[in-house]
Amino acid sequence: MMKPKTRYQAKALAETNPVKQVRQMNRGILTAFGAIGIAQGLKIFTHKAVTGKWDLKQAFTTGGMPSSHSAGVSALAAYVASNKGARHTETALAVVFGTIVMYDAQGIRRHTGEIAKLVNDLEDNFVKLSGEFPSLEYVEQEKELKELLGHQPLEVLVGGLFGAGLGYTMAKIENREREMEQARGRRTDHLDS
Repeated sequence: MMKPKTRYQAKALAETNPVKQVRQMNRGILTAFGAIGIAQGLKIFTHKAVTGKWDLKQAFTTGGMPSSHSAGVSALAAYVASNKGARHTETALAVVFGTIVMYDAQGIRRHTGEIAKLVNDLEDNFVKLSGEFPSLEYVEQEKELKELLGHQPLEVLVGGLFGAGLGYTMAKIENREREMEQARGRRTDHLDS
């Protein structure tokens, strides 16, 4: 590896260090998206536990256990609260935003999925009736409506608890890194964002 000759080259080399780049990223965003990704992956295992079948497509679906929406917003809220404190405006924004998303996931989106199931069942009945009564013309839709859109309250709760735990843990790891950097006498302002 080439040694830097100037301070500018040393700074440029340090900025290409992947570990340093991760440290300089917005960890709140990384934590939230990480919680979403992990929750989506966990759906494969919970689907297997419920149905007895492995289905990798579960990682790319909406609905199911745990709620990745809840995991993401809870992770962000817990991360911000752990770093900024419960009385900070950013914490209030994250908590209110998260509450709305979680309410919507188990409320409106779940009801929309239930209505889609009723419409799909109704269409199946029309197809059956049109076969029994030739004078009744009905053209079957090519694609059924998606039924698994929202979450049951338990799925939202589990996603929220998982996300909050991850957000809290990530904030504590970051705070520990900050303390270690300060003990070494290094600049830590990149950890304050």
